[in-house]
Amino acid sequence: MTAVEHRDRGGRRQQLSEHVAAYVRELILTGQARPGTFLRTEALVEAVGVSNTPVREGLLVVAGEGFVELVPRRGYRVAEVSRRDIRDMFLMQAWIASELARRAATSITEERLTELTNLVAEHRRASETGDDGATARLGHQFHRAVNLAAQSPRMTLVLGGLVKQLPNRFYNDIEGHDHDTEVAHPKILEALRARDGEVASSVMHAHIMDGADELVPFLESQGMWG
Repeated sequence: MTAVEHRDRGGRRQQLSEHVAAYVRELILTGQARPGTFLRTEALVEAVGVSNTPVREGLLVVAGEGFVELVPRRGYRVAEVSRRDIRDMFLMQAWIASELARRAATSITEERLTELTNLVAEHRRASETGDDGATARLGHQFHRAVNLAAQSPRMTLVLGGLVKQLPNRFYNDIEGHDHDTEVAHPKILEALRARDGEVASSVMHAHIMDGADELVPFLESQGMWG
């Protein structure tokens, strides 16, 4: 096997294990996998359509995130995820993302500002037509563009690890979330264009914590703590 083939195979396996991790997170956050229950490897293999190896690797990922815990000779048990845990995840995101927005205000390029302007316009059109998939994708792209504009790759990498723990698709089901995004994103863009790091940081922090205020009641309605 060549080095390129080995790298490609490793990348493919990593994608599969992350797919498993995303599936397990969703099982837990929707209340389908209750705290204290054990996750069967065979069931995950069948549900996700992968082999045992990506399933084991995916379970290691979510164990590292605190969603499950390994019990010797018994397997992986679903851990308790409290309302405070969810809010803390958002709080950590807000701390990092707001600092990235502050930094972006001093380093953002005109090309990046144009990209953000286009993303805001596209998001508005997608929301008007009810294209939930597009609004989720465009919202993610907006935040990613702001993060990249900060030119702080280590901080951006840490933030990415936090963000992926809460599936984007949940927000499509939350009434009013698109409207909140349509208000917040233009404000962030305006602050970045004005090179006002304090406003960009403040609006970003509030925007992300609004997500916690929306998601916790939604998860309650899905039976997360019922």
